[in-house]
Amino acid sequence: MLAPNLKKGAVIGLCSPSSKISPESVEKIARGMQRMGFSVVAADNICKLTDGYLPSVQERADDLNQLIHDDKVDLIFFSGGEAGPELLPYIDYEYFKNHPKAMLSYSDSTTILNAVWSQTGVTTYYGQTPKLFCDLRQYDWEHFCAHLMEGPAKAHFANTTWHVQHEGTASGILVGGYSRNFAMLQGGKYFKYDPSEKYLLFLEDHESFGDPSYVSAMISHIEQSDFINCVSGLIFGHYSKELNEHLLARLSRFGQKYNVPVVYCDDFGHGVNHAILPIGRRAALDTEKCTLVYE
Repeated sequence: MLAPNLKKGAVIGLCSPSSKISPESVEKIARGMQRMGFSVVAADNICKLTDGYLPSVQERADDLNQLIHDDKVDLIFFSGGEAGPELLPYIDYEYFKNHPKAMLSYSDSTTILNAVWSQTGVTTYYGQTPKLFCDLRQYDWEHFCAHLMEGPAKAHFANTTWHVQHEGTASGILVGGYSRNFAMLQGGKYFKYDPSEKYLLFLEDHESFGDPSYVSAMISHIEQSDFINCVSGLIFGHYSKELNEHLLARLSRFGQKYNVPVVYCDDFGHGVNHAILPIGRRAALDTEKCTLVYE
């Protein structure tokens, strides 16, 4: 299920379920979004530090649900951090399912985005953070427009070279995000999937968070879950400024082991390019053409 496209003057709702944010940052982000023609609403508890480092779990959940329930809000937009998984039991999935709207984030919020799609069937969007609007780049804006304003996008458009680690074609429902958080979802009750379906998996990580052995451990956790039996292909996003041969070798071994296509690119993730990937949309990957086409 796809939420309605954003129109001119659409309302963006800001909250911060995973990390702290200052009033000054909220104001700067809001000004950037207003320059692009949007209205902005900030959730009530967004800047509180009730727990010393964040608003309380209940306050952050209340903020997210506030935006879910506010029918004037067209897009719920938030950043990553560390504390997103805490909110999963508190989200009003039923209301969101019956009143769908766009939801966009990345990094730690992988947990929330996949859970919301899994529980509601509403496509969520991975790849961007509100702070991008403080200095919006053309590629990021084009992806924002393609998916959220002019969508549904027909295909991914690249901004970097795709490095094929295992050849092939595959199709399936697109799911994924930051490797640690997607791995943490496996076996939990908030990530439901159909074992008779195929899923195209996208992952990303960054060298500042962990070396290739760390990334390999996250991939291994996914491999040791039943979900691996449904994975039809893997797209891995930005990890480091220079290609990391050890990571690429690990991705190659993944492709060989499961005989699925695997590619690496710098189009999305914690780098300079922030492509959007729609969680829950069907897509087809072709490593010969280096294309990802949405069905």
